[in-house]
Amino acid sequence: MEDTKPTIQVNTLVQDYIALRDAKDEIKREAEAKMQELESQMDVINQTLLDYFKETGIDKAGTPFGTAYKTVKSRYWTNDWESMYEFIADNNAFDLLEKRLHQSNMKQFLEENPDVQPKGLNIDNEYKIVVRRK
Repeated sequence: MEDTKPTIQVNTLVQDYIALRDAKDEIKREAEAKMQELESQMDVINQTLLDYFKETGIDKAGTPFGTAYKTVKSRYWTNDWESMYEFIADNNAFDLLEKRLHQSNMKQFLEENPDVQPKGLNIDNEYKIVVRRK
């Protein structure tokens, strides 16, 4: 009986596969470098817009090209868990707990109780610019 299976050149296939994988990795590295440059340029524009919004006291600006507006992202954390647990128990605010502080529940609690702030609470407000296409 004759063997009818085609002859596979394993060496060639492995060599081609590695060449393709290397080419793919090179494209990915080039794309990441280009993306990093674009992100850097966008960060400069973002900071310039944040500075402009701060200087002028505005929160958004419409243009023929799109609208830029300022948003705020608030983060809450504590470095004094003992005091935080006591605060949560004293205020029956157990919905503030996850393995970390529950961000939206903490925000809501502080909004509803502006005169009450737990010892050791840290707040970091990060402002961003959002640009929407028209």
